[in-house]
Amino acid sequence: MARPLRFRYSPQHWSEQRVRQQILQPLRNNIGARAVAPRFSTNGGWETHRFEMANGDLALFARRDDEAYWMGNTETPSSLWKTDKFGWGEVPYHVSRWAQRELLATLHEEDPWLADYPHLSWFFLPVFMSKDGRESTRSFFREHAAGFPDAGRRETTRFFESFLATGTLDRYRHVMSGKLGTSNHVDRVRMSAAMAEFIAAKLLTDAGYEITPEIEVTTGHSLDYRAEDDTTNVLVEVTRPQPPANRAANGPVAAVRDTAETKTSGQLANHGGGAVLFVDCSSFQDDAWAAVRGEQPDVRHRPAVVYRARPDGRVEGYRKGSVPLALDGALEFLG
Repeated sequence: MARPLRFRYSPQHWSEQRVRQQILQPLRNNIGARAVAPRFSTNGGWETHRFEMANGDLALFARRDDEAYWMGNTETPSSLWKTDKFGWGEVPYHVSRWAQRELLATLHEEDPWLADYPHLSWFFLPVFMSKDGRESTRSFFREHAAGFPDAGRRETTRFFESFLATGTLDRYRHVMSGKLGTSNHVDRVRMSAAMAEFIAAKLLTDAGYEITPEIEVTTGHSLDYRAEDDTTNVLVEVTRPQPPANRAANGPVAAVRDTAETKTSGQLANHGGGAVLFVDCSSFQDDAWAAVRGEQPDVRHRPAVVYRARPDGRVEGYRKGSVPLALDGALEFLG
């Protein structure tokens, strides 16, 4: 399975003739490539190329002096096989900016509704335009409301757009967007679990904490977030129970207990305690959540916060144990 889009770097001189012979011609023979004029210009002395394939794939190439960068959601020409890969923030600004504009224009041409959500489009661009995941990741927002039940695509996409537009996760874009995956089919359970991490990030940020994702701990595991302010330094791990209709457990209360137990008997047990467990029930429909909010079951880990978010921004839940985070401003706690 291909990973989110990254650049390949070639520390060599590329003439126009070499581009035609070693990039365009092999791609034309294999998958019907054609060279088209780039849609945007760039500065910094870069010569740019855009290649469109008969199967809908796209590739970009920028060259200058004795270096060049390649990016594409298609097969890589053999002349670039042994080149190193770099992230969006690791290449020259003019190259990154040009590639971004080219890809965003194509994305919004293919899925025009996403143009109304510019920051989300930019944030998830490495997967929205990836080789294997470009259909499934867009479909997850378009057809599956990003994992929210009984909700439309626009209200759910607006929910994530409003958070991502704050820029809180911008510098972690590659790792966080990659959590959505680049599978060629929609795995709603796994993708919804990935979006639970974005909901948790919104909660922590709304509560006034600075967050850092993917915190490595001494056991060799990574926990989802570190939340900090002037007096607080807390690790947070997020889990998202499957809706009861999609699992073998008997009912929503059992779903919450069993999912939390899997997490606490594994990753958190190895960590040795101290982290706060966030149990995100945002995949639950109203009746399932009503059962959980009525019983407020223990989740076999303390401290823990069990909650459900809705795309209109409402979040309600309950605590178990002494939670070292002041979340009242971001979450309505049940009595």
